[in-house]
Amino acid sequence: MIRTMFRTSIIFFLYTLIVVFFAGFVQAAENSGSSGQEYYIIGKGDVLEISVWNEPEVSRRVKVRIDGRISMPLVDEIHAAGMTPMELKEVITGRLSEYIEVPVVTIMIHEKATKSYYVLGEVSRPGEFTLTDDITVLQALAMAGGFTEWADKRNLLLLRKSEHGEQRIKINYRDIVSGKDPEKNLSIVSGDTLVVP
Repeated sequence: MIRTMFRTSIIFFLYTLIVVFFAGFVQAAENSGSSGQEYYIIGKGDVLEISVWNEPEVSRRVKVRIDGRISMPLVDEIHAAGMTPMELKEVITGRLSEYIEVPVVTIMIHEKATKSYYVLGEVSRPGEFTLTDDITVLQALAMAGGFTEWADKRNLLLLRKSEHGEQRIKINYRDIVSGKDPEKNLSIVSGDTLVVP
């Protein structure tokens, strides 16, 4: 009797351990899978695969136009450039909910367009650069060969286009390097222009 109870307890313990481990593994996989997609910023020229479950007439592959917009049945036009896939999914789901009871929307990046950014002014190699990886302001400056002798390192300006117009972000290089304002070492997104006066 005691031996049977002991064996049952061990089996229950092992079963619980396996369930907890598997649940943690699945959660970690979901988090790692969504984080990369969440971080990606949709740009002009990207091709998106937009799937609405059980609604083949609405589902389609669309290209983000030069004005940053996409067109879809029922929802008309949506400004997609500058959004993450998750943000765009929420907008499309909201628009479709007026016509479909519970729309289940999935967005995948079918094809990434060539993305670029610009560094202008007092750097060794000003010009257009291809954005192939996630890079920061400091890395963009390094790609442009660093500052010239006359650069004003305290008054860098990052120009960024958004749905609400152009943002003008002032950056002090010395504050980033000294650790006083490390948050200003922003990630570069496609279309950014970094001006070094």
